Amino acid sequence: MFYITTAIDYTNGAPHIGHAYEKVLADVLARYRRLRGDDVQFLTGVDQHGQKVQQTAERLGIDPAEFVRGITTKFTDLWSTLGISHDGWAETTDPRHKACVQAILQALKDQGQLYKKTHRGHYSVRQEQFLTDRDRDASGAFGAEWGEVVEIEEENWYFKLSEHTDWLRGYLKQSADAVLPVFRKSELLNALDRNPGTDLCISRPKDRLHWGIEIPFDTGFVTYVWFDALINYVSFAGFRAQPDAGLPDFSKLWTADERPVHVIGKDILVPAHGIYWLCMLHALGFGDAVMPRLIVHGWWNIRGEKMSKSLGNIIDPDELAARFGTAALRYYLVRDIVTGKDADFDAERLVMLYNTELANELGNLCNRALNMSRRYTGGVVSRGGPFDDADLALQSSLFDSTAAYKSAMDQFDVAAALEAFGSHVHHCNVYAERMKPWELAKDSANQERLATVLQHLVESLAHAAVLLGPVLPEASSMIAEQLALPQLTGLQLPDLHWGLVAEGHQVGSPSPIFPKILTPEA
Repeated sequence: MFYITTAIDYTNGAPHIGHAYEKVLADVLARYRRLRGDDVQFLTGVDQHGQKVQQTAERLGIDPAEFVRGITTKFTDLWSTLGISHDGWAETTDPRHKACVQAILQALKDQGQLYKKTHRGHYSVRQEQFLTDRDRDASGAFGAEWGEVVEIEEENWYFKLSEHTDWLRGYLKQSADAVLPVFRKSELLNALDRNPGTDLCISRPKDRLHWGIEIPFDTGFVTYVWFDALINYVSFAGFRAQPDAGLPDFSKLWTADERPVHVIGKDILVPAHGIYWLCMLHALGFGDAVMPRLIVHGWWNIRGEKMSKSLGNIIDPDELAARFGTAALRYYLVRDIVTGKDADFDAERLVMLYNTELANELGNLCNRALNMSRRYTGGVVSRGGPFDDADLALQSSLFDSTAAYKSAMDQFDVAAALEAFGSHVHHCNVYAERMKPWELAKDSANQERLATVLQHLVESLAHAAVLLGPVLPEASSMIAEQLALPQLTGLQLPDLHWGLVAEGHQVGSPSPIFPKILTPEA
C-alpha cells in the first residue's frame, strides 16, 4: 500500500498558498498512484495544540478548543474547494491520537529514553523551543525568525535525541531516497554536523502551557507541540490502536515494500522531520527499512521574498480559486514549481499557463477531434486506411510521452510529468495542422485518410483524459463524457493501449472545458 501524508497544518492562522500547494502536490501524487493501480492511503490534517494557539485564544477571550474548531473549518473548506482526495483526516485533539502519544511517551520512559532536568535558557515563543548559541546570528543576537525570545528557567522532560544522531547520520548517508530531492539531504547532514549532541525538551509545565496532551507519568506537564504533532503520521495510521478504533491496519500500511512518504516544506525539514521524527522512530524500534521518505518542497515567494504576514504579501488560495477557477489554480501550483525548489508566485504566469497549455493546446485538441469527427464522419471513429509515417510518429509520441510522464511521476516530479503530457498534446495539434482534415473532407476520395487522421486525434484525446486525471480530475471526467467514454475515468495505467476508442465508436459533442481566462489587459 502507498501511504502518503502531508505535514499537518498549524491552526493558528488562515491557510495560504503554501498550504494549498503542499496539499495539491500530495493529492496529485496520491491520485497518480491510484491510477497506477496501487492501494493508497492519503492522510492530511491539522495540528491544534501549542502555546501560540493558547495565547491567541486567550487574547480573543475564547477557549482554545473553540478557536481551533473555527480555524480547522477554514482548512477543510479550502481542501473541499481544491478537490483534495484524502482518505484519512488527522486532528491532534482526537482521543485516538492522544492515546497513541501517551503510549509512546510511556514506552520511551520505560526504555530509559526520557529524563527530567532543570534548564535555564533562551526560549523562542514563536517557534516554541529553547535556543542555543548556535541559533544566534553573526552579531550574537537571535534573529527575527525566532520572534519574541525570553529567558526562562524551568524543569522539563527530555528525549535522549543525542543517542540516535550517529545512527541518523549513517542512515542518511547510505539511503538513496531518505530525503528527496537529494540536495535537501545535504542540508540535513550539515545541520547534524553543526549541532550533533543536544537532547530534545519534550514537555512544557502546565503553569505555562495547559493546551496540550498531558504527560501520562507526570501530570504537571503537557507534551511539546512538535513531539505531539509528528506522531500523527503513525497514530492515524493505526499504530498501537485498538481494533475497533476505526483506523487502518498499521502492519499493512507501514511496510518496507512501500515505505511511507511524507510531503513537507523545507522549513520543517530541520530539525523537526529530518532529526526529531526519524530519531523518535528509531528509538521506538523502527528499522532503516521502514523509515519514511521525506519529499521536501520549496517555498512560493513573491519577487524573491518569502511570503509572511509581517510583509503583508500572503496569497489567499480561496481568492485565487474564486478568481481563476480551481482547475487553473491546481494546474499552476504543480506545473510552475520543480519539487524541492522555490518559485515566485505570479498571477500572470498562472493565466498564461492555463490559457496556453490548457485552453489553447488541450482544449483545442478536444474541440478539433470531436467537432471534426461529428462534422466529417458523423462522430463515428474508424481506422480508415493504412498508417503512414506521420501516423506512426504520432503513435510513438504518445507512447514516449506516456513513458516519460510515468517516470517523472514515479520520481515525484509533477512538473516534468506535465511537460511530457503537454508535448504529446502539442504534437497532436501540429499533426492536425499538417494533415488538414478540413481539406481532406473536400474530396470523397480522401475518406479513408480522413478517418485515419481523426481516429489518431480522438485516440490521443482518450489517453490524455486518463493521464490528466491526477491533476485535473473534473476536467478529465468532462473529456471522457464528451468522448462518450465515461469508463475512461476508471482505467488504470496498465490498461492504456492503442485502441482505447473502439472501431465504430460514436463520440459526443464538445463543449468548452477550458474557457480562456480574460484579464483586463487581454
